[in-house]
Amino acid sequence: MTKALIVYASLTGNTEEAAEILGEALIYYGMEAHLKSIEQADVIDFLDYDICIVGSYTYGPGTKGELPIECQEFYKDLATIDLSEKYYMVFGSGDDFYPEWCTAVDDFCYQFQKTGAREGTPSYKFNLNPEEKEIEDLYERAKILSQNILEKE
Repeated sequence: MTKALIVYASLTGNTEEAAEILGEALIYYGMEAHLKSIEQADVIDFLDYDICIVGSYTYGPGTKGELPIECQEFYKDLATIDLSEKYYMVFGSGDDFYPEWCTAVDDFCYQFQKTGAREGTPSYKFNLNPEEKEIEDLYERAKILSQNILEKE
């Protein structure tokens, strides 16, 4: 069975909620899904999974979006691991009030590219908390991930 690890950072609970929804969606499409907060995860955890997923909010006390403090070590370490046999996905919540919106998602996509992992589905950014449309979008991404994995097997 295809296994996915969702590592997430959540300040307000929005990204954690999306991680839980995505986990449910992956299970719905026949995969095994595990969730870990980024403070409890290490990049080597990804070696035991087929799909590596990171969800993060973007910290933005001003106009420049930044990686949250709790993500910085994980982010740095991610570039040092070989995930060339894996798929990845990145998602995150943000507030579109800020001009630099959800930049942590872009940052993590950049790091995953260094690992050699294949993009399983395009990254996903959403405003504030996941509502009906975002739930549908997360299920659609889980479906795409499952199709991409089945095509390669």
